[in-house]
Amino acid sequence: MNAEQRQQDIVDAVAREGRVSVVDLAARYDVTVETIRRDLASLDRVGALRKVHGGAVAATVLALPETAVAERELSNAAAKQAIAAAAMGAVAPRPGASLLLDAGTSVSSFARLLPEGLGLTVFTNSVLTAALLAGREDLTVRVLGGHVRGITQAAVGPEALSGLEHLRVDVAVMGANGLTAEHGLSTPDPDEAAVKRAMIRAARRVVVLANATKIGQEHLVSFADLDDVDILVTDVPLPAPLASLLPESGIEVLTA
Repeated sequence: MNAEQRQQDIVDAVAREGRVSVVDLAARYDVTVETIRRDLASLDRVGALRKVHGGAVAATVLALPETAVAERELSNAAAKQAIAAAAMGAVAPRPGASLLLDAGTSVSSFARLLPEGLGLTVFTNSVLTAALLAGREDLTVRVLGGHVRGITQAAVGPEALSGLEHLRVDVAVMGANGLTAEHGLSTPDPDEAAVKRAMIRAARRVVVLANATKIGQEHLVSFADLDDVDILVTDVPLPAPLASLLPESGIEVLTA
């Protein structure tokens, strides 16, 4: 395989997998990591992908199709776990704290790390997260009602919005399908967007978890502006203009 064929194959792999690593690509094509870094730099210069620390992600801002939660649980699992651990360190819930957890798979990774013995109260619209936490005697788990979307296992609609209307929690931990400077945080479904928007309004602090595949994506409905967010936790350096815009908005950015 010559360099041109290899680079086209790398672009195809990024489109298919969302993120590729330098080490994996070097092994896949039996070349040195330096060769792969040069390939990625060349492809980044022409806009075919975006070179990030340790690999590359897609450069496009076109929205990826919404996928079922079971599929998303397996996608970028290591990155989501690293992001969840970094977010837990930032949140550091105090005894008796109240949390809102939305229905993202990165957020479910966060839920698995909740420390024991603090008497936390957790509100969620995720059927899966509620089931995950329900057996813990040290937590009070409250599920928001409503219509459950099969593809995300999230409760949405008037009942969920009503349940959020009078809440004031310490921290909301949110996921997003997309994040850009122009469109803020976005998701494909209007009903999920409405619930996410209400969650953000109900929280004193908002923490957003977004892996590399979400950065630069724009979906149908924006549910939050950048200045609605207190902490953004991701796994890649942010591209311009986000890298300069977020600090100006008062957002703390953590890279897992």
